[in-house]
Amino acid sequence: MSLSNTHVPEACKPIRQVLERVGDKWSLLVIYQLSQRKLRFNELRRAIPQISQRMLTYSLRELERDGLVLRTVTPSVPPRVDYELTALGATLLVPVQGLVDWAVGHQAEMEAARSRFDGS
Repeated sequence: MSLSNTHVPEACKPIRQVLERVGDKWSLLVIYQLSQRKLRFNELRRAIPQISQRMLTYSLRELERDGLVLRTVTPSVPPRVDYELTALGATLLVPVQGLVDWAVGHQAEMEAARSRFDGS
């Protein structure tokens, strides 16, 4: 789909849904961590120390709901729960990397624009 078609309401819905998911404060950090390897809940908490248990649980559930993360429970005492990216979740890494590259490449320009705007 080209950007010229995004004014059509049907085209906006999937874009909005994806941006709501990956544009929140924590989802991209969770996705990044899971791109490295399969992790347990507490490993994710340690890898993202600023996230609360509640927000990590919420983010993982939403990512699982969207088919981006797979949750696997292994029966044991206590039960072992692992999280990993699905094949769909892994495909998200390419466009996200493009956004990261763009942001890093244009950071100075954006900071200069903000300074000009705030100074006026």
